[in-house]
Amino acid sequence: MKKVFALVATLALCALAFSPALNNGRAAAKNEDKPKYKANELLIQFKADATELDIVSARNSVGALTKKQLKKAEKAAAKGELELATIQSGLSVEDAVRIVQEHPAVAFAEPNWVVTHMATATDTYYTNGNLWGMYGDATSPANVYGSQAGEAWARGSVGSDSVYVGIIDEGIDYEHIDLAANMWTNPYDPADGVDNDGNGYADDVRGWDFFQDNSSVYDGARPDDLDTDSHGTHVAGTIGAPMNGLGVVGVNWNVTMISAKFLGPDGGSIADAIAAVNYLVDLKSRHGLNLVAINNSWGGGGYSQAMHDAVIRCAKANILFTAASGNGNLAGIGQNNDTKPSYPSNYNTTVGTSTESAASYDAVIAVAALTSTGALARYSNYGVTQVDIGAPGSGVWSTIPNNYLGRLDGTSMATPHVTGGIALYASTHPGATPQQIRSAILTTGVNTSSLVNKTVTGKRLNVSTF
Repeated sequence: MKKVFALVATLALCALAFSPALNNGRAAAKNEDKPKYKANELLIQFKADATELDIVSARNSVGALTKKQLKKAEKAAAKGELELATIQSGLSVEDAVRIVQEHPAVAFAEPNWVVTHMATATDTYYTNGNLWGMYGDATSPANVYGSQAGEAWARGSVGSDSVYVGIIDEGIDYEHIDLAANMWTNPYDPADGVDNDGNGYADDVRGWDFFQDNSSVYDGARPDDLDTDSHGTHVAGTIGAPMNGLGVVGVNWNVTMISAKFLGPDGGSIADAIAAVNYLVDLKSRHGLNLVAINNSWGGGGYSQAMHDAVIRCAKANILFTAASGNGNLAGIGQNNDTKPSYPSNYNTTVGTSTESAASYDAVIAVAALTSTGALARYSNYGVTQVDIGAPGSGVWSTIPNNYLGRLDGTSMATPHVTGGIALYASTHPGATPQQIRSAILTTGVNTSSLVNKTVTGKRLNVSTF
């Protein structure tokens, strides 16, 4: 058995660029920051009744060529095509968006926003005092500002492999000694070069890499490569590293985690994020998986109606959408999401768009980061109407590639504590609706002075009764 070594990962705090809300979201406010988007690319949502000739005409109006069709779940497939297109005419992205969305076959068009992850840079790390985010006031070691997961375990609540969680992020080292037991293997599509289940992704044995459009969800091959896919691997460990007497342990000792990779070394695009959401929603609807939550420890760019639509479809599929509130401005100082929207955490699924009707409940849970002393982390975004709850986010130890462990800070690290809490509650309340699970997360939290007038609940995560 390969020995697990500890390593402090040195990733810098990720600073986000924000934009004005261009349409419906949880908030809309003037913002002078200029978010990044992919050069010469745009997303085009065609109307449901658009003919093939109409679609070609719309593309020709701006000299665009199809780069990728963004697949939807089967039930949503009749609502018109969403495609990622490349601009060949020399038009700017802004001009191309303005022109093509005036075409009668087009519902809307928008830039392909660039987004990034939200991290900075009897298991041994539990017993030696490092996993403070798992502690409670009655655990040993103890920390009242932890998630209280240790108290849930003491009651026998340790999760279930019949509960599934999707992780939209970098890839995951699915052979990591502290993760392998809880990583998904697709029984519907073995590695034979054939798309056996007909979802459009051949050999998605461990999930799918939307960044490179292939089935390899983990690309860190060299023994000394600890950076490639480290963020996604770290997130997975907090949600569901098993209790095996080694390294770290997650909120759930038992859970099934599915990787939907869309972030590369320099971030990813909103088009690939949308494809990842659609993929997970389709897996649930196609195979009846008990997929209860999707973890989203990333953000950036401006409002995307296409992404908003995808999140609404997620809600309608009874999947909760946990999202990092954001890691502040360029100086690493937390910002107010009530006035400077951060996406995807500012989306609200009870608000519909021109292309997707509203869901009956808000599936988004926006998460702020706490330090081990209960303070709102300096870098953490907040918002009394837009950020729901706080969770451990600073000095969080978890898995990183090649059987190593690393310590990271960020709202990226807080979010998987909440996702883990959702999966833990679902394991002990198998008939619970997403609305009931969301309510449990938000109402059982502990009042925390640093979060009062900073979040919707004024509370921190508490899974002790789950």
